[in-house]
Amino acid sequence: MAQQQKPLSQVLPPLILGTATFNYQYNDDPSQMPYTDIIRKALEHNIAAFDTSPYYGPSEVLLGDALRTLTPPPSRDGYFLITKAGRIAGNEFDYSPAWIRYSVCRSLERLNTPYLDLVYAHDVEFVSPDEVLAAVKELRSLRDQGLIRYVGISGYPVEILASLAETILELTGEPLDAVMSYSHFCIQNSQLGRPDILERFHKAGVDCIPNASMLGMGLITTRGADNGPMASWHPAPPQLRDACNSLAKIAAKSGEHLEEIAIRWALENWAHTGSQFGSVAYPPALLAEARADETGHPARIGVSVMGVSNVRELEETWALWKSVVGLANQADERAAGRRDRINRIVTEQMWPMLGPWKDYAWQSGGETFMNMRKAKGAVPIDAVAQRWGLIPKKFLDSPKI
Repeated sequence: MAQQQKPLSQVLPPLILGTATFNYQYNDDPSQMPYTDIIRKALEHNIAAFDTSPYYGPSEVLLGDALRTLTPPPSRDGYFLITKAGRIAGNEFDYSPAWIRYSVCRSLERLNTPYLDLVYAHDVEFVSPDEVLAAVKELRSLRDQGLIRYVGISGYPVEILASLAETILELTGEPLDAVMSYSHFCIQNSQLGRPDILERFHKAGVDCIPNASMLGMGLITTRGADNGPMASWHPAPPQLRDACNSLAKIAAKSGEHLEEIAIRWALENWAHTGSQFGSVAYPPALLAEARADETGHPARIGVSVMGVSNVRELEETWALWKSVVGLANQADERAAGRRDRINRIVTEQMWPMLGPWKDYAWQSGGETFMNMRKAKGAVPIDAVAQRWGLIPKKFLDSPKI
């Protein structure tokens, strides 16, 4: 068994840099992004957690390259690495123990690290509960071997995430360290913040719930989902896209940018609403300014995942985060007035404009989805499998052609 370690909520940074943007889904050529500069600047600001996945195209490779080539190289215990396993392509999933183990070992090599801090079973709504359970058990086995520190699940539908968290606790006697939802706590859809959903996660013993995709994977942006790389793959139906396009007009009429309104609203509200499942691992430079709980210790703050494509976006989001969660300008009445103004624009103008599309969730997984992965557990006979001893003996013993 792995040695006893601190709860995730004591070590997970409350602001995470998501690298899904290091992918062709968001950028025409991710290799030409200033990805090393983004990682360098993040570390300079003590944004010391990075979320990636093998499903995000070259994301793991680019993140690993950046961390490897930074000068001076950052200490491994100075940043938190999060990745995922199980999703291979848009319509291809393999949650078998053999593939989960192979995927984790490949991630270790791509990210140039002896261990991963947190690994999620990726987009759990697309496979059966039994498959999710098998994947979580394998991830915990890898944890007990020291290759992973914490284990969680990620996905879109909050009801399914809550149900799986409950099932995993019931059947294994151990709760999940983390559950990550995306696009479910943003100005279009705030279902992750429902009291009944949060209570279910609490009873399931989940420690941390990071909130991802504050812009709805590009849906809640000035250019909209139809005017960029997202147009061909974004799951939002046309009517929802149209409804969200109208939000940009409201923002402009109010003298604001839609992106800033959306990020401010999600960061500030999740910092409070998600605090029960938040973190106390504040950036060191800001720890003295952190709000204290009733015991005098730093209070938990809801964890958010931000995605950026350049250093400017990183700087803007970092400044917003410090402001809206109260770690900057605490005594500045203008900051409080700004928060009130943003909330009024969202609640009094944007939500009525969305109408029936407020809190709408598109279909993700379900009975109509067909997994095109036929040979589950088939591990490639490649350098990764050889180095980690993952190739079945029958293949090693077969005659070479």
